Amino acid sequence: MLTSFSGRDPCTGNSFTVHTSAGLITRIDAEPADQTAWLCPGLIDLQVNGFRGHDLNADDLSVETVRSLARKLLATGVTTFIPTLITAPEQKILHTLAVIAEARRSDPLLIHMIPFVHVEGPHIQSEDGPRGAHPSEHVRPPDTGEFARWQQASGDLVGMVTLSPHYAVALEYIQFLSQRGTHVSLGHTNASVSQIHAAVSAGARLSTHLGNGVTQLLSRHPNLIWAQLADDRLTATFIADGHHLPADTLISMLRAKTVSRSILISDLVALAGLSPGRYETPVGGSVDLHPDGHLTLAGSDYLAGATSTLKDGVAHVASNTGFSLGDALRMATVNPGRFTGRGALLPGAPADLVRFDWKEGDSTLQIEEVIVQGQTWHE
Repeated sequence: MLTSFSGRDPCTGNSFTVHTSAGLITRIDAEPADQTAWLCPGLIDLQVNGFRGHDLNADDLSVETVRSLARKLLATGVTTFIPTLITAPEQKILHTLAVIAEARRSDPLLIHMIPFVHVEGPHIQSEDGPRGAHPSEHVRPPDTGEFARWQQASGDLVGMVTLSPHYAVALEYIQFLSQRGTHVSLGHTNASVSQIHAAVSAGARLSTHLGNGVTQLLSRHPNLIWAQLADDRLTATFIADGHHLPADTLISMLRAKTVSRSILISDLVALAGLSPGRYETPVGGSVDLHPDGHLTLAGSDYLAGATSTLKDGVAHVASNTGFSLGDALRMATVNPGRFTGRGALLPGAPADLVRFDWKEGDSTLQIEEVIVQGQTWHE
């Protein structure tokens, strides 16, 4: 069935229409300047741990939880997301991967929305600070045998792994994953500059929430943040929620990496969208959700994930950093699309689109319509 969707291009302000058929974009036409809503590719989130009470790291994760989470994310304009599993015992990771794989097999929408899974850990730094909210008792060195068991349990669904490159076996592990098409990202680490450079040469191509998941005290220079900002082979992900990175830090980091090598992520956890208070969670144990939305390990300043959606992050960047709406959206669509095979407005690309309202200073995008594979999605 032929369907068409019109709106304004966030990069140029010009009106255009996207024509679709069989779930793909077939043609894009310029239109008279009479559109008021913005139109862009569907948002792509490379790091989602949970949302609105649905926890991907829960011991009792179910297929229905994955299904419901995906549909709640659609309401925020996210048409592609990467379920993210944190440091845990191997058996729990295997079980969770198997559940997500079964959810995809049972639901065509999930097959489309979830191209792969991101395992964040367990091969990270064990010390407080760089470890973040990950449980220290389950941190362990990289093991190609364990990775093979992950893939066996999930049907080769693990497409991204975050690790610290300080381990003696890290370079061999990075090469092993990279040769098999799994994206390797550096994060939750206190690695040396030489270890960062060696990891990139071995095949690492991403930095996970750069500026977070590091020790509170760093050498002025050199240090692992400068090393990752400077290396053009690395694309960095950033949590632009106003809590994880102060405004000056975020602006400087985005300028250093440039728009083309920057990706916005949410790092959403299950408490996102819930009322402030103290909660017990699989991610971090006892945590405090503060009225302004920032989430910390109970009684500490250590962040325990994020509660702002990706559309909030896009609006935050567009309203507070000097980067344009088009720039911010590129960081949430085209750039993560390089790692997921999505995010382009081109004939032959998946017809995943979002129509929304936004004006400078707004704290979020007001979603009007979400289109998945050429069809308007309804709750």
